[in-house]
Amino acid sequence: MIRAVLLLVLVVAAATALGVAVAEHSGYVLIAWKGLRYESSLWVFLLLIALAVLLVWALRALLRLLLVSGGLVNPWSRRQRGRRQQMAADKGLLDLIEGRWERAERHLSLAAEGARQPLMYYLGAARAAHRQGRIEQRDALLEKALQRQPQAELAIALTHAELQREQGDLDGALDTLQAMRERHPRHHLVLDQLQRTLVERGDWAALMELLPELRKAKVLESDTLASLERRVWIARLQGAGERGLDQGELALQPLTQAWQQLSSTQRQDAELLLAYATQLRALGAQEEAEEIVRKALKQGYDPRLIRLYGKLRGRDAARQLQTAEDLLKQHPQDPQLLLALGRLCLQNGLWGKAREYFEISLEFARDPETCAELARLLASQGDAEQSNRLLQELLTLQGQRLPELPQPAR
Repeated sequence: MIRAVLLLVLVVAAATALGVAVAEHSGYVLIAWKGLRYESSLWVFLLLIALAVLLVWALRALLRLLLVSGGLVNPWSRRQRGRRQQMAADKGLLDLIEGRWERAERHLSLAAEGARQPLMYYLGAARAAHRQGRIEQRDALLEKALQRQPQAELAIALTHAELQREQGDLDGALDTLQAMRERHPRHHLVLDQLQRTLVERGDWAALMELLPELRKAKVLESDTLASLERRVWIARLQGAGERGLDQGELALQPLTQAWQQLSSTQRQDAELLLAYATQLRALGAQEEAEEIVRKALKQGYDPRLIRLYGKLRGRDAARQLQTAEDLLKQHPQDPQLLLALGRLCLQNGLWGKAREYFEISLEFARDPETCAELARLLASQGDAEQSNRLLQELLTLQGQRLPELPQPAR
């Protein structure tokens, strides 16, 4: 309130001072140019100048207002086009997240047409087209993205390869990634997608060659890389065993060569040992397999190895049984060890002891193989009723069941 009063007093004082100045000092202005003559007091001349300035300012404001209102009303104005594109982009991204593929493709394609940086809109529209199964439209959108932003070739290619993998076109994805690998040999995303594609294709030979690059570029975590390397070597051992089946007397050579290429640490890995011993057994080298598994079990117990050990026939069946029984002291409740012991007893002709081991194993785990072994043994001993019960249980454990049908009376 006080400020308003002070302001009013200042305005009145200024007006009074101006009125006194005009009354006492009217001034005089004369402008003459080629017969044109203008005369007035100084204050009138200043007032005319002020009015002219005010008129120019008003005309500019009016013109700006007309232009702005025209942009708001005119649907083809640049402002309106920008608003429509932004709305299309917002709707398209929301549709893409919420899974409305057809609308997402339409909105994002519209947004991409007028955007200065259309890459993410084209990629989103391509994903939406892919989800609808419109493969040709997907590739056309990716091609438009490449034409508009050629510097984003890698991002577009990675998206293309990912969508090709989802489609099941592993050969196409591999071709795309190999081309990018030539241009970006150490890019971690290219290498990561490449190893995923090779795993899905089961191309273990190519993965073997890729492993050093994956390790050098640190594309995968150490545990993941170790797991992948193990899978590659298992596949290589299996492949070597399969090749050996066709080579007669030289059957073991490919398998032995593959095994020797492993490091000493890898040759102690239980899964690799299991794969190697399994292939030796398949090629008829059961004695060599038994010796390798026996040494491995002494260094460290593994249920998978002991399960295989019960299937092997070494040089000395009694010694093999004794090795397994020594392990029973530390692992008395392992059903895999008890199954192996039952099988080794069969190899030594100990029928009653074999039956006992099989029955104890089933007390800890109802394993289909143990049921089958005990059923076969009981049938051989003439206990057909108990054998049949076990065979029916075996079908149930395997997810099968005999239909309820009439049976003859005893």
